Amino acid sequence: MSTATGSTPDSTITEIVREKYGAAARRILASEPSGGCGPVSSCCGGAAFNGSVDPITSNLYVSGESEVLPSAAVLASLGCGNPTALAQLEPGQVVLDLGSGGGIDVLLSARRVGATGKAYGLDMTDDMLELARRNAAEAGVTNVEFLKGQIEAIPLPDASVDVIISNCVINLSGDKRRVLAEAFRVLKPGGRFAVSDVVVRGETPAAVRRSMELWVGCVAGALEESEFLRLLTDVGFVAPSIEPTRIYRSEDARTFLGEAGLDVDASIAQIDGKFMAAFVRATKPVAPAPAAKSCCGPECCP
Repeated sequence: MSTATGSTPDSTITEIVREKYGAAARRILASEPSGGCGPVSSCCGGAAFNGSVDPITSNLYVSGESEVLPSAAVLASLGCGNPTALAQLEPGQVVLDLGSGGGIDVLLSARRVGATGKAYGLDMTDDMLELARRNAAEAGVTNVEFLKGQIEAIPLPDASVDVIISNCVINLSGDKRRVLAEAFRVLKPGGRFAVSDVVVRGETPAAVRRSMELWVGCVAGALEESEFLRLLTDVGFVAPSIEPTRIYRSEDARTFLGEAGLDVDASIAQIDGKFMAAFVRATKPVAPAPAAKSCCGPECCP
């Protein structure tokens, strides 16, 4: 399959992601975070992050949210948004987090859906699953379950989830159509897809785009805005929408672009404002659309 990484097969992308996330989890499990005041720097979290202010991962959670969670859950946050704050979760709902990492969004979701609801986390990395389960135990949250698996093959039954969230993980997949189709399958009729992800707005030169994607941590490549909306519709969702939550400024990536051998001044003019973290919404229809009425009866064929 063709991917944004050129000829890189999907299996290789999966292993790259598994190794990067596994290494991040192992550093935290060994109590060796890379920075003293922010998340671990890797994956979706600014390859050029210098440990001070990361333009991608910093200040995603409002005051009062992360303070009630284990510090390891916050340190392992590699996302680019806060889907739990935007997904309008309600008591009693079942939530699934695709690529749950250290569990921060699962734990926040569990608090929002309450004791009558449940939050699942899905991750393919053993080290992240170990970290997430440890964080849940430390937080005393019991209405959670962390599942091992890939987001392209969700290990849950059809129509079993009310809301799907994800925090900048879908861009890591080499088969995004399959991810969206799986999300559609496990959602209940009327269920909501409500994820944060990196999205590209408009056309950009291939070499420049790839460097920016590496800067923001997109191993397999981010979807262009219109392509994301089209794929959601293709697999069956209705009312898809994309809302920018943070637009990345090219000046933030100046050092990284220079190290990539690109003409920085020319590149900045081409990409400024085209890469963003966004909240992506869509809904699974309550019932299949009725088939078009055939014109074969007396009421329509005078």
